[in-house]
Amino acid sequence: MNNFTYIRAASVKDAVQRATADKDAMFIAGGTNLVDRLKVFLDEPSQLIDISRLQMQRIERMPNGGLRLGSLVSNTAVADHADVRRDYPLLSRAILSGASQQIRNMATLGGNLLQRTRCPYYYDTAFPCNKREPGTGCPAATGINRMHAIFGASDQCVAVHPSDMCVALAALDAVVDVEGPKGKRQIPFADFHRLPGNAPQRDTNLEMGELIAAVSLPPVPFAKSGVYLKLRDRTSYAFALVSVAAAVDLEGDNIKDVRLAMGGVAHKPWRPTEAEKFLIGKPANAATFQQAAEIALRGAKPLAHNGFKIELAKRAIRRALTVSAKGGGVV
Repeated sequence: MNNFTYIRAASVKDAVQRATADKDAMFIAGGTNLVDRLKVFLDEPSQLIDISRLQMQRIERMPNGGLRLGSLVSNTAVADHADVRRDYPLLSRAILSGASQQIRNMATLGGNLLQRTRCPYYYDTAFPCNKREPGTGCPAATGINRMHAIFGASDQCVAVHPSDMCVALAALDAVVDVEGPKGKRQIPFADFHRLPGNAPQRDTNLEMGELIAAVSLPPVPFAKSGVYLKLRDRTSYAFALVSVAAAVDLEGDNIKDVRLAMGGVAHKPWRPTEAEKFLIGKPANAATFQQAAEIALRGAKPLAHNGFKIELAKRAIRRALTVSAKGGGVV
């Protein structure tokens, strides 16, 4: 681990100014992912700016009926909050399907959005990695790639985003509130994370010095029927092979509205928007859900070892939509 200075930010403005003045500085709050990366020399910051004591630790009801989640609220606090459990149960379930209780107690909402891929080639510095050092290559593309992307990959990177929470936030059309040297701005969740393209070292569209202040959840009445289904090699704290967040709004026997997002399949939470469009106005039955799953997996490009994800994702989509259409609950 390289030498670095530690500074406790006095305010959001102070944190932003310090990060803007030093391109090698990094924010730290819970540190559940960052400290791991420091230990294996994936990150070598000049200074760590501690933001953990800033006033961004509240969950508040917004005038439009949605919720505003402060970026420093712990994952545990989000998952256990009465309003989240009642109005956005798929978010609560996504969080609880993730890490251990101890990690959820420390990990923050903002940090969850910024966690980096768990691709083993990225973590093992004995291998080249374009995400770690652009231009060196992507051994996962031709190596063992069972856990890797089937959507949105490039010849530069085939890694997947690891978060469960972010899949739920994508399905809910959340908005990320950020503060930076140019002031405040809002980023629709669909635009927050990036596909790798020719710059796999960049995971998000945050600009230098910008700090996540909060995540806003719009009012989605039918999200009460939302479900989160995570398929993994073992039940205990494994990352998703495929995950699905789904919420179905019915008008009689037909689908009035729907939200769908997938995890474990791309460099960012994946929204199969064509499948969502297809579902509107259709009867909520097995045939409809099967066709939606087929549409959702169009364009998938499996690698040598992860072709099974296509059928796995189709089955997960069918199951999640079916359970949500019946009112939700545990999948």
